[in-house]
Amino acid sequence: MSIFEKLFHSNNTIEKENTTMTNIEKANALINTFATGDTAAARSLLAEGYIQHNLAYATGRDAFVGSVEYLASAPVKTTVKNIRAFQDGDKVFLQTIYNFAGAGEQVAFDIFRFDAEGKIAEHWDNLAALAAPNPSGHTQTDGAMTITDLDKTAANRELVKAFLYDVMQGNNSAKTPDYFKGDLYIQHNIGIADGLSGLGAALAALAEQGIQMIYTTVHQVLAQGNFVLAVSEGTFGGAPTSYYDLWRVEDGKIAEHWDVMETIADKSTWANENGKF
Repeated sequence: MSIFEKLFHSNNTIEKENTTMTNIEKANALINTFATGDTAAARSLLAEGYIQHNLAYATGRDAFVGSVEYLASAPVKTTVKNIRAFQDGDKVFLQTIYNFAGAGEQVAFDIFRFDAEGKIAEHWDNLAALAAPNPSGHTQTDGAMTITDLDKTAANRELVKAFLYDVMQGNNSAKTPDYFKGDLYIQHNIGIADGLSGLGAALAALAEQGIQMIYTTVHQVLAQGNFVLAVSEGTFGGAPTSYYDLWRVEDGKIAEHWDVMETIADKSTWANENGKF
């Protein structure tokens, strides 16, 4: 068999494998190429016109494949550990711990949009350094894992949308207690303790320092069962900020929260013109 025939056979096998994978499996397979260096797999999973919203990387399929190639050549191997994976329509959203070429562990939320052919066509993300447990002893990724209440997906999405409007955007702050079951609220933010009381104390401490956490625009609200991810834009201490918040809903109340905040880079440094959102 010639080299050309071997390459054709390999690519054909990859394409056949891709057609039997779920979108969650495809998304995980794509991020795992950062660790494996499998450029052929990455190329086969991506749409030709792949749109990149991570502002540190160029847009397009070739640019993604190039980053896989670069990481494969690095002296320290990249590690990828997926924690949670969800699907909402044509989008998959993941919570993952990365360590790119030994640069340090980061917690990330990734969102992938799939096109009609089942290819990954668009990507958004937020990343932050892995930190020590918060005041209540929770990490950024531990906690509930099981997806339940699939029949309540739409209701839970609407609950979080209302919470964002009333509480996070400050339109009806008096309604805050309505969204929680007393003080039962598990918090994974690195600086906030459990409970509605913990959230209130943290916000009060920020206010004393003259720091405001402001949510101005909600760009996406994705849901599967009892888990809802919101992608929002605003400012933190005056700096343009991207907020990714994952909430677990239980019996119509917000029960648990994970997040990644990322300062939005100055436009002069962007590697693509697609924007963060």
